[in-house]
Amino acid sequence: MCFDDDAAPPELPFPPIAGGAVDGGPLVLTAADGATFRAYAARAAAEHRAPGIREGTGMVVLPDVRGLIPYYEELALRFAEAGISAVAIDYFGRTFGTGPRPEGFDHYAHIPQTRPETLALDVAAAIAHLRSPGIGATGATFSVGFCYGGRASFLQAAEGHGLSGVIGFYGWPIGPSRAGFPAPADLATRFACPVLALYGGADEGIPPEAVAAFDRALDAAGIERETVVYPGASHSFFDRNQEQFADASADAWRRVLAFVAAHA
Repeated sequence: MCFDDDAAPPELPFPPIAGGAVDGGPLVLTAADGATFRAYAARAAAEHRAPGIREGTGMVVLPDVRGLIPYYEELALRFAEAGISAVAIDYFGRTFGTGPRPEGFDHYAHIPQTRPETLALDVAAAIAHLRSPGIGATGATFSVGFCYGGRASFLQAAEGHGLSGVIGFYGWPIGPSRAGFPAPADLATRFACPVLALYGGADEGIPPEAVAAFDRALDAAGIERETVVYPGASHSFFDRNQEQFADASADAWRRVLAFVAAHA
């Protein structure tokens, strides 16, 4: 599991901008193949943005293996407070539907049924919603993901979405996945945008050798990338309840916003 049930995104590394998030709420999106899935959208106010963030910037948020839980809804709002409209998506519309989940929902039974091609369709639907008149994020678009979603976010660089950058927090960059997704390092030659990769130095699941292998693959493919490893930080360090990693979380926020500002 990526985060504890009571986890929450870290606060922005500056006071929230008054009026920065116009609104946010749940919705159901439809992919190009007709499948429906849950999502949560937060719209930024055009007149309130963090330094360097351009009007009309959008972000697709790819959750961990549990899909769209409250952590990612709140994270979408944090992005909107920084001036970046965001849509966080769920993974299980095709295998569970869009209704309320029962207590004890077994996300691990559904993750192996996800597919790279249908996830790419869902990301495309989220991008289309960001660019729709209702949100109006018609500028640069990025993706960010966590754990399972971190790997998925990296892979969106090869899906022809026209993204301006992909961001992954503790996403496995090499080797097989439980859902049969390809390794990001193996698709580096197909990447079409820069990469920001963020890892915890104490994450036993992603050793330094894996990080280095991804870096080599991106460098060989000529892909601009920034790799950050936080010494002593665990997997899922980006959690305001883990006060011991507050400095790493604040720095990660700054790097994410700087990456978006630099590539929008």
